[in-house]
Amino acid sequence: MPAHLFGYSHRWLLVGLCSLALLTPAAGVSAKEAAKKADDSKSEDSKSTSSKKVRYAQIILSGGLPEGPEAKGPFGDGQAGLRKAVARFDRAAEDKSIEGVILQLEGAALGFGKASEVRNAIKRVQKAGKKVHAVIEVATTMDYLVAAACDEVVMPESGYLVAPGVRLEPVFYRGFLNMLGVKPQFLHMGDAKGAGESFTRKKWSQPVRDNLDALAGDLYQHMVETIAMDRPITETQAREAIDVGLLTATQAKELGLVDRLAYGDEVKQGLAKQHNTSRLVYVQNYGKKKVETSIGSLMNNLFGGAKRTSGTGNKIAVVYAVGPIMTGESEQDLFGASSLGSTTIVEALREADDDDNVKAIVLRVDSPGGSAVASDLMWRKLRSIEKPVIASMGNVAASGGYYISMGCDKILAEPGTITGSIGVVSGKFALRGMYQKLGLSTDLVSRGKNSGIFSSTRPWNESEQAAMMRLMEDCYEQFTSKAADGRGMSVEELKALASGKVYTGRQAKANGLVDDLGTLRDAIQLAKKMAGLKEEEKVRLDIKPEAPELFNSLFGAGDGEKEVRIGIDGLGLPSEVTRAARQAMLWGQLLEREPVGLFLPFDLQVE
Repeated sequence: MPAHLFGYSHRWLLVGLCSLALLTPAAGVSAKEAAKKADDSKSEDSKSTSSKKVRYAQIILSGGLPEGPEAKGPFGDGQAGLRKAVARFDRAAEDKSIEGVILQLEGAALGFGKASEVRNAIKRVQKAGKKVHAVIEVATTMDYLVAAACDEVVMPESGYLVAPGVRLEPVFYRGFLNMLGVKPQFLHMGDAKGAGESFTRKKWSQPVRDNLDALAGDLYQHMVETIAMDRPITETQAREAIDVGLLTATQAKELGLVDRLAYGDEVKQGLAKQHNTSRLVYVQNYGKKKVETSIGSLMNNLFGGAKRTSGTGNKIAVVYAVGPIMTGESEQDLFGASSLGSTTIVEALREADDDDNVKAIVLRVDSPGGSAVASDLMWRKLRSIEKPVIASMGNVAASGGYYISMGCDKILAEPGTITGSIGVVSGKFALRGMYQKLGLSTDLVSRGKNSGIFSSTRPWNESEQAAMMRLMEDCYEQFTSKAADGRGMSVEELKALASGKVYTGRQAKANGLVDDLGTLRDAIQLAKKMAGLKEEEKVRLDIKPEAPELFNSLFGAGDGEKEVRIGIDGLGLPSEVTRAARQAMLWGQLLEREPVGLFLPFDLQVE
């Protein structure tokens, strides 16, 4: 054998013997001890495996989650809207790196319609095999209805739950207006059309009260059924809990509304123990876009420049009809409150109709109504579109909001949507008495029998009132006949449901004013089906109308003169004051432009 081969053979033999020595128990070491060492080694490997990172998506819901396209502020995305909030849940459901969701509810003033949208988004996360844990500290009714849909509801021992049921208690201003010397005068078509009664009466008329009693009863029953369905309690027990109304965390746990009492850090520790890991993390602001703070980004967001591209492929257009209805362009004040302009919506519908890639349109409605003319203009445009058009009702789609919805091929409402209110109202305030108290006077020169029909000093005379009633009767006949045609009813059947009566989505489904109950997502799926697209086919959503850039919203886009309305929200006033002032401002805007309107008879606040 060659010397060099002999040398290598001895080296490999030496290595082999050393390896064998390592595998053989050493002198004085028993096989049992060797096995223990091997088990310890496996244990260390196991510990290493159990320390893998576990990620939970942290989603915080607060504020009203406005509907529609969100306008950008100078530092990026503005107030988070409902559409983006729901998208964050859907992203978590599909994200394989996410184990579950931590949902923190911090005063989410949602309303029944928006709460239903979030609840359904939670259920989609659960359907994907992931758990959603709700952490609530001071919870209102809407906070809790969302939390109840989660797998676990956790509250610190110092927390409390405010869920006293449904209460409709508006303020009536007749006595106050009498003191000021102001004489309100309102006319209405439909016994239950109570818009204006807060100014003309000191309590509801009986038809309006009966209608609101039925509405409150169904909202209450919906609340009870929802809690009993989600929690391990009966409807009777749910009613008993609501009857208490104000519950400490301990009481809420004893009544079955809360699963356990724990602080936020204890929730995280418990999840880490459950997953047997020391590396459990919350992905903060999950699904939110990073805010750009560079000078270039600030200028781009302030002055505009990032425009949506049309792209190719099949699309579903989602047109948001949000706010009180007015003729002209949609408007937005400095605090984000918006009006729904017929010109803006008609143009958005035209764009969607002209786009060959848009196969169907979903009209998302969250509006208490307003201008009769503007409502009719949007209804007419909707009726002229040959593509499938689906109405998706949010919190409110009443009066003018229902008028535009009935122009669609199908109507879907949330169970707690406030809808209907098919009626007409008109009115004005005679200020002569107040002028006299303030030492003011007027001097009149006029021509025409009814020249004083819009006078701010005196009520209508007999001739003026008769002229106004003729106009309102014609408007009401148009409303009811078009609604009857759209719903496949006789005018008599429709009028029995009209007269200004309001309904929940559940009631409207039962009486035929809407086709079905469902979310915005359900409406989009129905639109795809009616357009002949496959259920699993991916489509892009084309959101319309585009949100105005901040600079254009405040200063216009080179269009000359522009009024900038200063909103009352965000001024630190009590909520009762801001609601009353907002209603007065809406009435002022409406009656300033048109003699008749289609408006919800009250501003619903669920406590």
